[in-house]
Amino acid sequence: MTLETRDLAFGYGARTVGSGVTVTIKQGEVLALLGPNGAGKTTLFKTMLGLLAPKAGDILLDDRPLSAFSRAERAKNIAYVPQAHAALFPFTVADVVLMGRAARLTPFATPSRKDRDIAGEALERLGMTHLATRPYTEISGGERQMALIARALAQEPKILVMDEPTASLDYGNQMRVLTQIQTLASEGMAIVLSTHNPDHVFMVADRVALLHETKLVALGAPKDVLTAERLKQLYDIDVVIGTLPGSDILSCSPRLNPAKTLPET
Repeated sequence: MTLETRDLAFGYGARTVGSGVTVTIKQGEVLALLGPNGAGKTTLFKTMLGLLAPKAGDILLDDRPLSAFSRAERAKNIAYVPQAHAALFPFTVADVVLMGRAARLTPFATPSRKDRDIAGEALERLGMTHLATRPYTEISGGERQMALIARALAQEPKILVMDEPTASLDYGNQMRVLTQIQTLASEGMAIVLSTHNPDHVFMVADRVALLHETKLVALGAPKDVLTAERLKQLYDIDVVIGTLPGSDILSCSPRLNPAKTLPET
């Protein structure tokens, strides 16, 4: 299954945030999206999901207009992990993850044993079984983010859209999520994610798209697209890109100015 945008323009109300975005997310591929704060990454994702109407252009799911699919059909094929989620009712973590099965249920049906098993497997996959009975409102922000990822996995989508999925996670959980992204892609899932960390792109992405000043300015393999010059254009910071001893994965580090020499006393 593929998710495709053609010359897409997107925004809120009368304001256009971005335009001219043409990209295809393919089965078994990880596409990363980079751009500075305010570049429109979240707005683009919401438009691609059908939560916002496009300003112009087309969104296609398996070569059919996304608008031709019902909300239930979209939910069976595409799962979304947002940046944040306001918790108002103290559902258990297990119940929050089980909500991912809603798209698979008929109206007024209750979750079956199979649904509960699938939700439990999603928790286990992310190492969160020990939190299953905890109220969602009482766990940390990072743990909530992991629960949202588990909920998306329980949905059993063919395409997974993740808006900065590692932003609030500690280093260990960041690596667990990135490992799962690699595994899911190897199993045939199409994944598109946004991040501000170029290292994560080098680790898991097959392609990367760069958003800057309302436009898609580059699209291609991370080693070709993520250059020091382009990252300077995006974030206005000088960086060094290379490999560390013992690793063949590229990484990015800021090029800091030498410390100023203190005056003699």
